[in-house]
Amino acid sequence: MSVTLSRQDKITLRTAAWGSVSLMAAADAAGRPHRAATHGSIALASATGLVGHVLAEWPKGVNLRGKSVAELADLVLPALTATSSLLNRQDPVEADNFRRTVLVAVEAVVSTHKGEPSPPLAEMIRKITAALDAA
Repeated sequence: MSVTLSRQDKITLRTAAWGSVSLMAAADAAGRPHRAATHGSIALASATGLVGHVLAEWPKGVNLRGKSVAELADLVLPALTATSSLLNRQDPVEADNFRRTVLVAVEAVVSTHKGEPSPPLAEMIRKITAALDAA
């Protein structure tokens, strides 16, 4: 099945994916946010398929400049749901690729810690997963 993404669809996808890493790094503010962001970004840069191609393009138009974690979440969580919905309608295989790509980036952030994620990280994982599943 062929997937057609508009310029705005690509911006929404990038906002969702890169924003998820930003949310995870923000939730890890007391831990290792720079390392978290680096590991999550490497995971996104390793994506394949249509999602990988979109994420590899220059992120012109992506706005991740919330003044707080709440403002950032207001941008990112709806973008996760919107992208999942769009891809589910056009190509369920690519929708699964998007979901797995975001969750691998989230896992990469968590891997910067020994043991279980902190309560703020665990809650952010729950919110990101819920946004992906809301589609």
